[in-house]
Amino acid sequence: QLQASGGGLVQPGGSLRLSCVASGFPLSYYRVAWFRQAPGKEREGVSCSGSSGGSIVYADSVKGRFTISRSFDENTVYLQMNSLKPEDTAVYYCATDKTTMCDDPLTPHEFDFWGRGTLVTVSS
Repeated sequence: QLQASGGGLVQPGGSLRLSCVASGFPLSYYRVAWFRQAPGKEREGVSCSGSSGGSIVYADSVKGRFTISRSFDENTVYLQMNSLKPEDTAVYYCATDKTTMCDDPLTPHEFDFWGRGTLVTVSS
């Protein structure tokens, strides 16, 4: 089971850190990705971390602003989001499957296991 958390309301230019915690299996074995879905839009890939913490992928829209990282001890993957923009507003999901490397671009249908989303709202 995956659980995403850390969303909230933040002003433009602000920061949030999302967490994706796994229970029942070790995230360290698998790639983990973050996706987001804004109202009326398709789900899009944001970032991905390969099983070893490498093979990192970022969508062009978040490069230089978002950072994905892992805590192997805590079985958690983080998404640090800085310089947030109103267009970052969406429900954010974490997902994984039984592969190790991240593809670019990220495609939702490749991922088997999804956590419940967490809402990020960027607004003044």
